[in-house]
Amino acid sequence: MLVTSMALPLKPPVKPQLALSRKQLPEGDEWSYEQKWDGFRAIAFVDGDNVDLRSRNGKPLSRYFPELKMPEGRYVVDGELVILDDDGHEVFNALQQRIHPAESRVGMLSEQTPAIFRVFDLLAADGKKLLKQPFSARREALETLVKGWGRRKGSVQLTKLMSTAKGAEPWLLSGEGVIAKDRNAPYRPGERKGMVKVKRLRTIDTVVVGWRPGKDQGTVGSLILGLYDDAGELRVIGHTSGFKAKEKRELVGKLAPYETGERGSGDPSRWDADRQLEWITVRPELVVEITYDHTSGGRIRHGAKILRWRDDKAPEDCKMQQLT
Repeated sequence: MLVTSMALPLKPPVKPQLALSRKQLPEGDEWSYEQKWDGFRAIAFVDGDNVDLRSRNGKPLSRYFPELKMPEGRYVVDGELVILDDDGHEVFNALQQRIHPAESRVGMLSEQTPAIFRVFDLLAADGKKLLKQPFSARREALETLVKGWGRRKGSVQLTKLMSTAKGAEPWLLSGEGVIAKDRNAPYRPGERKGMVKVKRLRTIDTVVVGWRPGKDQGTVGSLILGLYDDAGELRVIGHTSGFKAKEKRELVGKLAPYETGERGSGDPSRWDADRQLEWITVRPELVVEITYDHTSGGRIRHGAKILRWRDDKAPEDCKMQQLT
């Protein structure tokens, strides 16, 4: 149910506190560590049995997730909406499909792919704002609140917290990565202070299936990448770009001997089904090792970066099973 009149000390919208990207986890007694999730960041304003769920940009989300059950009370929590597959892995693409104007479709998907809300911060409770309190105090209050719910947690899960960087390291090998929080920091809405994120570094070997021209004539803008599925079919899974000016020019000559004279189409990079971009097809004989952040629906969600060319790797050995 959408909140119409709230007695909470915090009123929507409130911008979530954000994290700065780092390559390594900070260490020290002043830091706590949480697992990074692959979902929708959201803040829930709960007043009795009324819930107003807001996105990180302050847009209402409640109508898209009618199945979400928040325990009754008066509190404001920060967390992440996620949808899990049968193996317990987050499926970001399923979340995107939930943002739909048709109420009938939203209702159907709420039953087929129910969301859960993983909470990790408490911004208000018992009629008081907690923003100025240190994270350690807010976390203690959140744990007390969740414990008080007992079996009435509904769709809510409390995220696990580690006290050492070493304890959090396994999350850098699986999942999305780690969020480090300064235990002494207040909650700063919209600011990238007091929080650090370190993304999991993923690498896979991919087949170059084509390339798109760059903005400047005689340059390569991006490489189209593919992997082989179980049936032996080569499937486009994303692209890699961000080449230096010299590389963009040199790649034209490197790729020329492999061109088939055909053109491919599609946009595997940004999930824009209505945007068909043309690319020049090449024979599937070149392999590159790339890094990437996220996948969804069998595709890389963000542009990948090349680590090296793999002359020692057979293209047919580049399988879809690598994507995690």
